[in-house]
Amino acid sequence: MTGNFESRLAKLGVTLPSAPAPAANYVPFIQSGNLVFVSGQISSDANGMIIGKLGDDMSLEDGTAAARACAISLLAQLKTACDGDLDRLRRVVKLTGFVNSTADFTDQPKVINGASDFLVEALGDAGRHTRSAVSASSLPFGVAVEIEGIFEIL
Repeated sequence: MTGNFESRLAKLGVTLPSAPAPAANYVPFIQSGNLVFVSGQISSDANGMIIGKLGDDMSLEDGTAAARACAISLLAQLKTACDGDLDRLRRVVKLTGFVNSTADFTDQPKVINGASDFLVEALGDAGRHTRSAVSASSLPFGVAVEIEGIFEIL
């Protein structure tokens, strides 16, 4: 069951940005049947890229904020894939989150909770999903988090 997702986002104070263009030779999303596969979205906000390494120079709180920013970018890409109608979303199927972290940092799931919790808050039951949270010794441009997603649409 879908709802008025843009209205829910507005109540959270979130306006989706324009979907960023790909930075290399790939596409930002592909639709196959009712599934939309969104390429990895790096952590960035209105101030630019969110850079840091968990377990070194970035707090868990800052990491969860970076993951939330990735989720917002995922929804921006999804909105573009849905020709501007986010209410075509049926459900978030899966997230794969990569956390730029030190070898001894083990709270990757807590970092990716920033994206998961936001999607459930913004989308209700349609935001509940499967996921993976993986450590990476580095990520593009030194960003803190990158998340890719699979979505089911109508």
